[in-house]
Amino acid sequence: MNSTLDHDYYEKARKRTKQKKRLYFHFVLFLIGSVFFVMLNKVIKFHPELDWYVWAIFAWLILLILHFINVFVMSRFFGKEWERIQTEKLIQKHKGKVEKLESKLQKSGALDDLDSNSLNS
Repeated sequence: MNSTLDHDYYEKARKRTKQKKRLYFHFVLFLIGSVFFVMLNKVIKFHPELDWYVWAIFAWLILLILHFINVFVMSRFFGKEWERIQTEKLIQKHKGKVEKLESKLQKSGALDDLDSNSLNS
């Protein structure tokens, strides 16, 4: 049991480390790309009449912020533990509905009829 628990902790830590690594790589790529956009517009004079690099960098920054939120905020609130709790709630809700339906069927005698028909077959 302890071995599997350690393995689960290791897998969670490894997955989390990969998420952070991808975010940091995205950030470095954003910095390099931003410099490239500025140089392309101002130094190489690609459509110099427009300051299009500002909009490109801003759009990319929004994507980077969304990536940051996904790694540091959403995974904390909607991670594996949240999934487990929601699944257990749905299972309990389903079991409750099945029990209510079975009790209604037993009260009406329909369940007894079904049981006797299946025994006769």
